[in-house]
Amino acid sequence: MVTELQRRERTLLGAAEEKERAVVAGLDALDAGPQLPPRPGPWRVFVRSVLPPLVFLAGLVGVWQLAFLAEIKPSYALPSPAHVWETFSATVADGRAAEAIWTSLSRGGVGFAMSLVIGTLLGLAMWWSRWLRAAVGPIVSGLQSLPSVAWVPAAIIWFGLSNAAIYAVVLLGAVPSIANGLLSGMKQVPPLFDRVGRVLGLSTLARTRYVLLPAALPGYLGGLRQGWAFAWRSLMAAELITYSPALGQGLGQLLNLGRELTQMSLVISSITLILVVGIAIELLLFAPLERRVLNRRGLTMR
Repeated sequence: MVTELQRRERTLLGAAEEKERAVVAGLDALDAGPQLPPRPGPWRVFVRSVLPPLVFLAGLVGVWQLAFLAEIKPSYALPSPAHVWETFSATVADGRAAEAIWTSLSRGGVGFAMSLVIGTLLGLAMWWSRWLRAAVGPIVSGLQSLPSVAWVPAAIIWFGLSNAAIYAVVLLGAVPSIANGLLSGMKQVPPLFDRVGRVLGLSTLARTRYVLLPAALPGYLGGLRQGWAFAWRSLMAAELITYSPALGQGLGQLLNLGRELTQMSLVISSITLILVVGIAIELLLFAPLERRVLNRRGLTMR
């Protein structure tokens, strides 16, 4: 009888120890964080990320060359890829491309910075005031869908052919996207977070700074990315129309110069530069920032 009781005690103790070891192992795994897969090698990265766009561009240039040889359009309207490359190389060599890129990027950076401040404050104000959200929210959403080029004539009348007119168009294009992006991110924050902040005695400003904004960061970052896209598009629309020697020559003005000279190769070169700058900002700034934010929250894997 004693032997049977001892056997049962040993069995129960063994099961308890096994369960304790499992709990400890689970806690250790949580402390260690998620197990990320090994980083792919350079060749795998090249095949998965670099090769597909190269193949697509090669096919696009091939179709372009065939259209040129078939004389679908006159040569002044549809130049050959070689002719466009010559114009592109000359624009880079004589410094016009660097000057235009710097002029546009500096304007875009200043305009986006102002849009960031105004859009963030507007988004927070709409979040904390239901009346303001009901009164201004539909207008902000409507402004987001309004083409930015529609503001250029009004901006020229208000500010003349100046940088102020360009910045006004950029602000009107980017602020609604940033404000709506922040508002969308705040709506996705569980209400429990705000209640916990209240229980801890945090003020409205402290809850916004330390609780709500960090929780809404993924949605806010999406709004920033969209805001930059709208800012860049608005800037190109403004530069395309507000042409003046006193303003310098941005990418939009370089594009307009190609139109005035009926030089299609310069038009295509300018479009290429605008596209390259937009892709570079996305790949070098927003994509790594978004990946870092999502990885820190365990939402994506590398």
